[in-house]
Amino acid sequence: MSLIKTTTTLIIFCLFITTLAYSKSAEDYYNSGVKKGESGDWSGAIEDFNKSIGLAPNNADVYYNRGIAKGALVDYKGAIEDFNKAIELTPNNADVYNNRGVAKALLGNWSGAIEDFNKSIGLAPNNADVYSNRGIAKIRLGQKDNGCLDLSKAGELGFALAYKFIKEYCN
Repeated sequence: MSLIKTTTTLIIFCLFITTLAYSKSAEDYYNSGVKKGESGDWSGAIEDFNKSIGLAPNNADVYYNRGIAKGALVDYKGAIEDFNKAIELTPNNADVYNNRGVAKALLGNWSGAIEDFNKSIGLAPNNADVYSNRGIAKIRLGQKDNGCLDLSKAGELGFALAYKFIKEYCN
């Protein structure tokens, strides 16, 4: 083999190894997106989640976290789409149902929100936040007595703000 051909082969091999060493995986983009979200860089988080999904489109956690980021940017419809995909991939995640319910509530879809809160409570019956969310949604729908019962349950489960809500909406 000639010296030029050997040198060229060696350079190409080194470039290939370097590219492999520095290419990011779906998990790398996911972790970067989580960190950006934690620091409040929601747009940057969405960019990284998009890259992660491009490399590994069946990770429910990425869709869930991208939904959280979209919700933080007041894109509730986009958040619901991502939560729908997360539910399709992992249908027994109570947190996804709760957050989809919150997004629906923020769009004024109180009935849809209550359905999601019911599903979340069915999967994780001791989550005080969900009882509080469902209580507020029921009150918004005119179901004050049932809503106040949910707020009371949220308080019993340790959600201290529930008592403030009870004073505001139930007394």
